[in-house]
Amino acid sequence: MDKRALAELFRLRLLELVTRSGDSHSAFAAGIGIDRSALSQLLSGDSARLPRVETLLNIAERHAVSLDWLLGISHDPGLTGELRPSFEIEEGGEDYTDTLLMKWHAEATGSKIRYVPARIPDLLRTPQIITFEAESAHQSVKAQASESAFRLDYNRQPGTDMEVCMPCETLEAFAQGRGMWSGLKKEIRATQLQYMSELINELYPSFRLFLFNEKERFSVPYTIFGSQRAAIFVGGMYLVLNNAESIRKMQRHFDELIRFTRIHAHESADFVKSLEVA
Repeated sequence: MDKRALAELFRLRLLELVTRSGDSHSAFAAGIGIDRSALSQLLSGDSARLPRVETLLNIAERHAVSLDWLLGISHDPGLTGELRPSFEIEEGGEDYTDTLLMKWHAEATGSKIRYVPARIPDLLRTPQIITFEAESAHQSVKAQASESAFRLDYNRQPGTDMEVCMPCETLEAFAQGRGMWSGLKKEIRATQLQYMSELINELYPSFRLFLFNEKERFSVPYTIFGSQRAAIFVGGMYLVLNNAESIRKMQRHFDELIRFTRIHAHESADFVKSLEVA
């Protein structure tokens, strides 16, 4: 299902809620924290964009429906959603991945998100790095840019709490232009590190970056969304763990990474800024 089809399904379900509520458009909009013109845009079908995470949460809470149902992932409108197995495999896709990430982040609002990135954290990438990485992996630049923008927007919302843990060596290799970043211009790498340092400072302390030594610890990329789920990224798809014990084990693994931190969160912006670009 492409993004326009997803947006159309969301529009139809929003229209159903408006009709069911019996409220005027002004009253319905006020109840979910937006103005009438914003609601009219969502109902018009002229745009393929979905609303912000905060708006989705407000709709779900105010009208007692699940985010799965709102986003077209489930046919069950109830807050409990459909029963899930202990783990699932969710395949990516330019638009479906965006929808999944939006849903998972929205459900974890108010809880701590813990994230081990594959490379530079998505929300800290410049457009040039997004383009370079997407083209190198034969992925959509537009989809990658959308994912990065969504994650950054999420972390700028009040009440969010995210910890990121990654190897120091990843950033050192980037600064030196080694590995997958071979051939990437020095100026682009320097701009990325400056941008990253500034964003870490801006988002701290609700966003905290910890750096460990990869000789002491190893980790695949994954994200823990509060107590809801852990999603292990395996390249183009996610292995999603839903049961409580598996999520607790992933949380303990993240705790171990934190214990082996060499650069702590209050030091990470200065560390990134100090990296010598070769």
